[in-house]
Amino acid sequence: MGYSPRLKEEYKSRIIAALQEEFGYKNVMQVPKLQKIVISRGVGAAVADKKLIDYSVDEISRIVGQKAIATISKKDVASFKLRKGMPIGVKVTLRGERMYEFLDRLVTSALPRVRDFNGIKASGFDGRGNYNLGITEQIIFPEIDIDKVNKIQGMDITFVTNAETDKEAKSLLTELGLPFKKN
Repeated sequence: MGYSPRLKEEYKSRIIAALQEEFGYKNVMQVPKLQKIVISRGVGAAVADKKLIDYSVDEISRIVGQKAIATISKKDVASFKLRKGMPIGVKVTLRGERMYEFLDRLVTSALPRVRDFNGIKASGFDGRGNYNLGITEQIIFPEIDIDKVNKIQGMDITFVTNAETDKEAKSLLTELGLPFKKN
């Protein structure tokens, strides 16, 4: 058999049993799992400078190991000098092996590099079992060469689970290694 990410193996071997015990699931298929991770960045300054989109696509592609795409505006906004169809952001959706690899790198090497880091906020849940995390600087990722960065930008990371409640999703993400702040 081929290569399988460390977190995926840990999910199968340990996390499923731990969540079954915690919530009393009778069937393995009831246990919540991580479905996808979406990384996105809005580049509002791209209205004036089109190269910023290319930099962002390249940067996010380098971080996640998968080609990112530019998102385009859906309508005209005269006050922002924005036209329908102009590129205004970047996004990439990770599933399967790459998703677990990215999560592993985020937890083990990127988040510990954040200054004054004492955990991520537990208030980013949406009520349906999904979690949103905002990162203010892309330079926390080891894949980014700080000398080649033309502007410090952040990004949004959305963890989409099939959990019914936020409590189940928080337990799943905690077991996968996301360091939530203690209340």
